[in-house]
Amino acid sequence: MSADTHQPDTARDLLVQNLIDSGDLHTPEIQAAVRAVPRHLFLPEVPVADAYADQIVVTKRDADGVALSSASQPSIVVRMLEQAQPQPGWRVLEIGAGTGYNAALLRELVGDAGQVTTIDIYDDVVDEARHNLAAAGYGDIHILQRDGALGAPERAPFDLIVVTAGAWDIPAAWWAQLAPNARVVVPLRWRGLTRSLALRHRPAATDQPTALIAESMHLCGFIPMIGASDGEHTITLADDVTLLSDQDQNFGDLHGVLDTPRTEVWSGVVIPGDQSMEGIWLRMSTAEPGTCRIKATPTAVSTGLVTPATPVNPALAERESIAYLTTRRAIEGASRWEIGAIGHGPRGEDLAERIVAQIHRWAAAPDAVPDVALYRISVHAPAVGLTVAKRDSIMIISW
Repeated sequence: MSADTHQPDTARDLLVQNLIDSGDLHTPEIQAAVRAVPRHLFLPEVPVADAYADQIVVTKRDADGVALSSASQPSIVVRMLEQAQPQPGWRVLEIGAGTGYNAALLRELVGDAGQVTTIDIYDDVVDEARHNLAAAGYGDIHILQRDGALGAPERAPFDLIVVTAGAWDIPAAWWAQLAPNARVVVPLRWRGLTRSLALRHRPAATDQPTALIAESMHLCGFIPMIGASDGEHTITLADDVTLLSDQDQNFGDLHGVLDTPRTEVWSGVVIPGDQSMEGIWLRMSTAEPGTCRIKATPTAVSTGLVTPATPVNPALAERESIAYLTTRRAIEGASRWEIGAIGHGPRGEDLAERIVAQIHRWAAAPDAVPDVALYRISVHAPAVGLTVAKRDSIMIISW
């Protein structure tokens, strides 16, 4: 007989067991927190079964239907808590209050001796989170309405900062509000991709500057932060095709580059149709300063203007030229695909060949992850890998 997922306690227990079975939830204290917090009270308009399903629930959209706030997918929530490992007595800052659910989990984990502060930029989201937290018995959580990039200096220092929105930078305020040896868990964006990084705050010493050192990395997707922290730019290549680049990148004039002849370069690497290629993007971002994100609408793909591997896809741009990841069926009638690259512009073939070189490196070690460190923009960062310059931080990535 199947469990009655319309009953909150039953549905919550089933969610916890599913998260354990999937390998996302390990720590007994985090398991206990998920069992203790009634997620359905943070989603009062959602059926109980849906509130405890492993899926994102969008709770606020703009006039065009774009998601602005949500209850994150439970598996993503617990993965980030596993990265953070909050301890009793910790002072925690959460950026992105959402429904208040994650703040309640954090409150369970830090206990009565700890402190949780959560911030959201939208006043109606703050009001809803405050109402939900009170209804669930977490009225002592401090909720602020402001740009999350400003942090909460009046509540600092923090042993842990957890960011539940896609962040492009580690803002100066967060750096200033960290206690020594604190942790930051953040879905950080660079070169068009996002990874949840668990960063350890390493205080300055005689022979090294203050740094945030990545201890783990997970694939994730989050609604981007709204406010002062963004440093990405959108470039229009053609109707229905755009490029997302970082502020430290300059590719020249790319408008119309897709009208130039295309060059295809194939890797010989064949994968099943259900295998993720996100690792290729990660490889590119750590080796090629021109790595960015190309996004095409279904119309652009169906007309043959572009043939990317996925609708949101890695690309490499340089000096008025571009190349992007693509695939073609390797075996007729089978879901087996060869990976390659398509280039346009005077350097298109060279860029495509460089993407293929990263495909080969990824194929040799598909689960490998790079070393990542962030430094304040004002310090002299060690030149040990590829540098991504942000507004308040310098990101160093190496293998």
